[in-house]
Amino acid sequence: MTDPRTGQRAGRSRQRLTATVTDLQVVRQRAYLVGVVLGDADRGEAENSLRELALLADTAGSDAVHSLLVRRDRADPALLIGSGKAAQIAAEVAALDVDVVVFDNELSPAQQRNLQQCFHVDVVDRVALILDIFAQHATSHEGRIQVELAQHRYRLPRLRGRGVEMSRLGAGINTRGPGETKLETDRRRILERVDRLEAQLRQSRRSRATNTKARKRSEIPVVSMVGYTNSGKSTLFNKLTDAGALVEDRLFATLDSTVRRRRLPNGRPVLFSDTVGFVRRLPHELVESFRSTLEEVNQASLLLHVVDASDPDPDGQIAAVGVVLRQIGAGTIDEQVVINKIDVAAPALVERLGAIHPDAVAVSALTGAGIDELVEAIAARLEGITTEIDVVVPYHRGDVVARLHQMGEVLGEDHVARGTRLKVKLPKIDADRFLEFADR
Repeated sequence: MTDPRTGQRAGRSRQRLTATVTDLQVVRQRAYLVGVVLGDADRGEAENSLRELALLADTAGSDAVHSLLVRRDRADPALLIGSGKAAQIAAEVAALDVDVVVFDNELSPAQQRNLQQCFHVDVVDRVALILDIFAQHATSHEGRIQVELAQHRYRLPRLRGRGVEMSRLGAGINTRGPGETKLETDRRRILERVDRLEAQLRQSRRSRATNTKARKRSEIPVVSMVGYTNSGKSTLFNKLTDAGALVEDRLFATLDSTVRRRRLPNGRPVLFSDTVGFVRRLPHELVESFRSTLEEVNQASLLLHVVDASDPDPDGQIAAVGVVLRQIGAGTIDEQVVINKIDVAAPALVERLGAIHPDAVAVSALTGAGIDELVEAIAARLEGITTEIDVVVPYHRGDVVARLHQMGEVLGEDHVARGTRLKVKLPKIDADRFLEFADR
């Protein structure tokens, strides 16, 4: 049975809520997943993406009751999949009592509207699904601002897309309604809200920049953990730092970056930073909104690229992470690949990944296997971005001596007629600051 006002089937509530005397239980939505392979696109990659879409739907609170991969030479401008395939899916949606149809491909506003009218249930695309997951998982004030901003940026063109049906401008009776006025009012309100959110993010960015400057002044190297969502970054972060960060077997369990300090075996302090996980085709709206958070990655001395060795397509995940790193300008930072989950991954796959990435370290963040070797590799990598300098600092410049002790590792120190002679290991980018004190 269909509600003539909304075009939605009235037999099932979209929220699927069932109440008892003692609690309110949320029953999960039933989702129908659709992937479209266009032209000469790789079917295998599309199948991997569709499997990932099922995981995304699960994280969002829906159960995938059916999935379908459709191949077309080119996209149908009105329905993406064509009228025949749309009719087939509409019949299956009704038979399976589906609540929402999720497309792995991005839909234009017109396509989304037409498909929703055809299926008589909600229709969303991959972008909307990921935005919904981020909205559910954002906990910090800044994270919620970033997600809301991304949602508004996504909705704005779709609001414009509804203008044709909302505007009733013409020469006949009932053709000059308030539709366009309401559309413009809604659009203006969203734009005003976007302006306010962007102002709040700018303030957060200034605070973040202040913190970053403080870290730079302390000259403690930052090791930023990056990787595909659910690759085990937070578990590894906890293992390395005893941070107690949230760990869930769900996509995008971590949205807010966390920073913790520890000392390496050589006594050198290091800051480890856990960041949001990446995913194939991470929505542009999210990359832009989370840019202030992701910019922390750009300040890192070293990236720990965590790879899930148990995933069916680790190579695709590695490539997807590389795309996002290049998007945010972090593609040239030194990178240590970490092959994670060796406790559950096939040994042959771990070996293959190790052959492709010969400098990688294989670990199990869960059991702790390989963690000592990883810490040693991190120390060695950081050694590679340091240099040793010999300086003589006049006795009246005790501030410089203190600075050198703070910024680097003092290997030797004695006192001569000209001042304090030091042999110091410190980051190469900072060595030039002390050229005037070089012991020539």
